[in-house]
Amino acid sequence: MILKKNAAVKQSLHPRNIHKTAYNFTLLAKNHPEIAKYSYTLSDQTTIDFSDPQAVLHLNSALLKTYYQIEHWQIPAGYLCPPIPGRVDYIHYLADLLTKNNSGRDISTSKVTVLDIGTGASCIYPILGQRCYQWSFIASDIDPISVNTAKHIINANKGLANRINIKLQSDPTKFFDTIIGANQKIELTMCNPPFHSSLQEALAGNKLKRKNLQKNSKNKAKKNVNALNFGGQQAELYCRGGELQFIKSMINESKRYSSQVLYFSTLVSKKDNLDSIKLSLKKAKAIDIQTIKMSQGNKISRFIAWSFLDQAQREAWCNIKFKQKT
Repeated sequence: MILKKNAAVKQSLHPRNIHKTAYNFTLLAKNHPEIAKYSYTLSDQTTIDFSDPQAVLHLNSALLKTYYQIEHWQIPAGYLCPPIPGRVDYIHYLADLLTKNNSGRDISTSKVTVLDIGTGASCIYPILGQRCYQWSFIASDIDPISVNTAKHIINANKGLANRINIKLQSDPTKFFDTIIGANQKIELTMCNPPFHSSLQEALAGNKLKRKNLQKNSKNKAKKNVNALNFGGQQAELYCRGGELQFIKSMINESKRYSSQVLYFSTLVSKKDNLDSIKLSLKKAKAIDIQTIKMSQGNKISRFIAWSFLDQAQREAWCNIKFKQKT
């Protein structure tokens, strides 16, 4: 993946995504000098080696410091290091979904509460959502190390601790139980589910990804093909039944919170899973089902959102919650 110094606008990213143009490595290095060690010029274009985990880690740190006022961000070795442009796209499209249900009125500064299921050590969605829209977040994870790391990041950065609540999900088979309170109302849930069904499948997929990334790499030396360039622990990468079973289980549990959540949502990495997921949603009697496409360059991604409330109920929810801007 090559990033030009003066690239044209990337039409595939959301219009509000501030990463529509190429990364400004001069600015990034000013704010986070370490990134200069990993950037280089290739064919008059400035880039990094995206197959190098340390390069990706420092790129994220530079982006978070430069554009999101995150001074302290560090994750343990081997944990998932998410690409920020694609992650913030999910946030922007969720904001559009809320606006649509609020008769098109902007609610970007309103008191929105979002549940991030499987927030990971990076806590990336709550950070981006809070900085972009001032949303409040509940961020859950089944991994104690991820929870502790996320808490450290939140407490180390100004303005996050009173807007982001990190919770350990003690039951790895649950999504909302013990996390959502008995009478709590939540506007959105979001999730980046593990999409492999086994470690072997995860390593095979990563091997192919690394091979493609290294085509544009300055360093053509043979590397450890079993290393995960973006990191990832078991709960982040794979689960029994893979992505499809994970999402079906989430749908089944979401029925019990049908009146407490305006919209549930989850990323769906495998397009072939969509038909089965939609069928499960219809069986669960979801009233509104939306598939929202996103793209970053040549990569096409999507998330599916569902609500058990009809249009009148959704509009009433928004009219009551967002009648006054904060």
